Amino acid sequence: MARSRWSSLSVPVNLPGVETFKMRSQILLALLPALGTEAIRIIHANDDGWAELYTRSFHDALVAAGHDTVLAAPAENKSGTASSDAEPSPRTAACQYDSCPANTNQPIGRNESSPRLNWVNSFPVTSMRYGIDTIAPPFWNGQAPELAVSGPNVGSNVYVQVHFSGTVGAALFAAKERRVPAIAFSGLSSGTLAWNTTPVPTRSLVYAQVASKLVDAVVSSGKPYLPEDVFLNVNLPKVEGKCTDPHNFKFVLSRINVGLFSAKDVYHCGTDRLPLEASVALSDDCLVSVSVGDANDKTTAPKEKQDIVLNKLRGLFTCLP
Repeated sequence: MARSRWSSLSVPVNLPGVETFKMRSQILLALLPALGTEAIRIIHANDDGWAELYTRSFHDALVAAGHDTVLAAPAENKSGTASSDAEPSPRTAACQYDSCPANTNQPIGRNESSPRLNWVNSFPVTSMRYGIDTIAPPFWNGQAPELAVSGPNVGSNVYVQVHFSGTVGAALFAAKERRVPAIAFSGLSSGTLAWNTTPVPTRSLVYAQVASKLVDAVVSSGKPYLPEDVFLNVNLPKVEGKCTDPHNFKFVLSRINVGLFSAKDVYHCGTDRLPLEASVALSDDCLVSVSVGDANDKTTAPKEKQDIVLNKLRGLFTCLP
């Protein structure tokens, strides 16, 4: 049964005070699109650490949109760890940004005031695995997630970066190993931010809204949200100039790797070769690259699977100027 987009609105955690919460919530609610998207169960991971602000802002936006979202992410920054996976060990140091105390001696932990925010003392893939298998099911009466999201990563994940990205690795694990539709988000505006940064920088709020818009489009397209053995690799451009307004962002269907010797892509915008995601995201036109990735090798998925995604999200995509 569909849930109201607002039924799961809850207080974001780790905020310095009530006034900060009110301000952050008002900004997010003002940015969210119109009502109408079904609310679903979402598992959320990243590779920059559970207390990174991009991730917290996105989590807030998903919750404000009514989605039942559980975060399971590394206790500290684990960028560049690709698909590494190892059982978490007891943690003795404080978590990233002092977001958990030292000497917990636990392999996993959570924010006690908001238990849907969880850390795992291991890699991004391990965090996603624990999130799907162990952490999230009790919140959902044993049910599996309906969608997995990872990020937004602090910095891009395009072309060869994809193979080393823990953000991508976590999404790929969900898609391939657990058969959960998955999206990896990355934002080109770099610079890490603690969970309690105030005021919240525009870039974090904008990325949260734009990423949430794509999630809503995928959910609105109906199940199955994505073909099997694929993930979406999404790169959001730098938040600067006209791209500080989330309404100026547009989505472009792209490809991950150079297609010099590849088979043809899906026919779109008058060509059978999709633009490279790097050229899309690095443009000056507030363009978001959306590549259909192959969960088996982290390259571009074949034409047949691109076609499914294009047909489901055709109303979202625009052509390059």
